[in-house]
Amino acid sequence: MAAEAEGSRPDVHEPGPVTEVDAVVVGAGFAGMYMLWRLRRLGLSAQVIEAAGDVGGTWWWNRYPGARCDIESMDYSYSFDPDLEQEWDWSERYATQPEILAYAGHVADRHDLRRDIRFETRVTGASWDELEGRWLVRTDADDRFRARFLVMAVGCLSAAKEPEIEGIGTFAGPTHHTGRWPHEGVDVSGQRVGVIGTGSSGIQSIPLLAEVAEHLTVFQRTPSYAVPAQNAPLDPEFVAERKANYRAHRETLRTETHGGVVVPPPAGSLAEAAPETRAERLRAGWESGKLFGLLGAFSDVMVDREANAVVAEYAHQRIAEIVEDPEVARRLMPTTYPIGAKRLCLDTDYYATYNRPNVELVDLRETPIEAIVPQGVRTTDRVHELDVLVFATGFDAMTGALLAPEIRGRDGVSLREKWASGPRTYLGLATAGFPNLFMVTGPGSPSVLTNMMVSIEQHVEWISDCIAHLQTAGMATIEADPDAEDAWVEHVNELAGYTLYPEGNSWYLGANVPGKPRVFMPYLGGVAGYRQRCEAVASDGYVGFTLERAGAASDA
Repeated sequence: MAAEAEGSRPDVHEPGPVTEVDAVVVGAGFAGMYMLWRLRRLGLSAQVIEAAGDVGGTWWWNRYPGARCDIESMDYSYSFDPDLEQEWDWSERYATQPEILAYAGHVADRHDLRRDIRFETRVTGASWDELEGRWLVRTDADDRFRARFLVMAVGCLSAAKEPEIEGIGTFAGPTHHTGRWPHEGVDVSGQRVGVIGTGSSGIQSIPLLAEVAEHLTVFQRTPSYAVPAQNAPLDPEFVAERKANYRAHRETLRTETHGGVVVPPPAGSLAEAAPETRAERLRAGWESGKLFGLLGAFSDVMVDREANAVVAEYAHQRIAEIVEDPEVARRLMPTTYPIGAKRLCLDTDYYATYNRPNVELVDLRETPIEAIVPQGVRTTDRVHELDVLVFATGFDAMTGALLAPEIRGRDGVSLREKWASGPRTYLGLATAGFPNLFMVTGPGSPSVLTNMMVSIEQHVEWISDCIAHLQTAGMATIEADPDAEDAWVEHVNELAGYTLYPEGNSWYLGANVPGKPRVFMPYLGGVAGYRQRCEAVASDGYVGFTLERAGAASDA
């Protein structure tokens, strides 16, 4: 039961009541909801703070036309509640945003989660109180919470990024960011629509916008690779079979490199494959409807430039088959980075949309944007007159939402100051100098290169087991050791260096945000290996962490 207490130390507390809880969880998406459920199971009081109006995280905010998950519905779901996975029925292979949001709401109802969630409230800051061994958390509603544990469940892709274009505020018509789409929807029927950006949200929204707009102009900065989603209603027989074997299937997801997004395993190296094997595996990968199906066709696609070039050329050939105008097809073919170095997208009629007479592709490599003007978008060759402008410009990935509040750890050092040269974590779970602060799928963890639900559950379970250990062992705090953190950052960078991933100017590196340090943030060791590493750390007494009793430190 949360209790009220008066702050007594002016260097830490301001006048007024402070709500005492065992843990504050920031975010009520799938990570925050599960974290709350686990904390309750430990008998701990928790307060979840969420900026949105309800549960769902990214699926509450991203309501743009065509928004859907790129992980299969029956895999992008919780595994902790066997009854839930039996009672819930997904309608499509890849669920749309409304269906995923309805699922999140159903989970919240089923487990009565909302009573511990404060909605429409944003955390503005958190400070570590050395003497009390507690976090003081502040919100934009002037709430203050004091908690032993602070869990950042803010999501990897939740801090929407506006484009840096001159005159962005001068456009006479409405502007909409795909990551902050109006909940009532946007009617663009009969209007001239411009879309800036061709990442995942652009690729998903462009086909549907083109169906109703009078004219759609796509402003492409860098083309993305997209593979066919092969989306369709779920076959009842498949659903019945999956539900009958769900438990075993979940275990398979936990041991597959990407958490279930590559099936079957690679057929050895492309360099050594016979021509007929190459052709068949590339075709099967392209047509699999799996996010990593093409990249996972052979074991050397992301480590060997020649193998990668073969796969890229195959993708170019398939694009050319779909797009009728050879010049438009050429502009849609990425050539400046290895295939896979930027996140692949799933395509539902994206390339085919450019065959419509009302769709125009503007290649910004040839005619860059000079400014946004009241009439529309001015490029180096002309003004494109528009009625509506859509920014599909993505997110400040992985660190943006973590750095949005002012979080200060030991000696008043802020997380932003510590990460000035790039994020530094141990296992993507914790960072030195910030005791009892946990991150769910933080930088340095597999996260965005996996089925996020598999990674979320693994992280939440590790964090809650760690908290339970601290309770049982009578420990007051746990903190990443600087040497262990340094070694982990070096390991993450070393693995990335063996691959072609860093050669893409991608949000994996923070390259889409001007001034952001260029550091490859996800961990490429895979779900299974990472899970084993985390389990070994815990079973070895939380090696790499410093555990401290009230008033006395002991190195794990």
